[in-house]
Amino acid sequence: MASDAWFSDTQPQPTPVKVVGRVPPGGLVSSNKWRDTELMKTLQGKIKVSYEDDLGVVDFHPSSDTAIIYVSENDIIAGHSYRRRLVKLRKANSMKGVVLVEKTPVSQQYFSALQKFVVLELGMVLLYITSQTEAGNLLIQMVDEENKPSPNPFRTKRKVPPIDQAVLTTVQMIPKLGGVKARALLERFGSIKGIVQATDSELASVIGRSNTTHVRAFFNHSMSDPR
Repeated sequence: MASDAWFSDTQPQPTPVKVVGRVPPGGLVSSNKWRDTELMKTLQGKIKVSYEDDLGVVDFHPSSDTAIIYVSENDIIAGHSYRRRLVKLRKANSMKGVVLVEKTPVSQQYFSALQKFVVLELGMVLLYITSQTEAGNLLIQMVDEENKPSPNPFRTKRKVPPIDQAVLTTVQMIPKLGGVKARALLERFGSIKGIVQATDSELASVIGRSNTTHVRAFFNHSMSDPR
């Protein structure tokens, strides 16, 4: 849970997240500030974009219940003001929050602290990108994933709840782990936070001792505050 300093509001705040109507299949709702950017050029001809003048702290909605905040290189370098936007989205419990972060040679030194704040303190999904073009391609994948047809529930056996694609992508960033083992970890521990808090023996029972070392090294490096 995040510290009280981030969740306490001394004065009434405006609504941080505007409730949008149903996002059309294959479409994306974007804050108007992104119009005519490099990111939007990446989306042209691939998904339909609807613009809204005021989405509160949110930049994009790939679905009606998923909200995305984009943290740019400039946001990170400018200081911690972007964190208030993240906390406001976290407080909107009806929304699944995803944070896209520009990880560049300039912003890399600040990335570990940001990742720790988003994943461990707020319990939200963080995905890093290196440019608006890469972010656009990731949004296309997310919209496609949201609109995949669901199997007939009467013809399918009961199975584990579907894994959030954004979370799976994050776990797949662990070197030498692979998609199958990343999925196995999420099926067993439920979230990135659950993986981080698991013991070595619990991790090893799912992915083996060698891969457990890679998981520990990845999160110990990523979640440690830079000095």
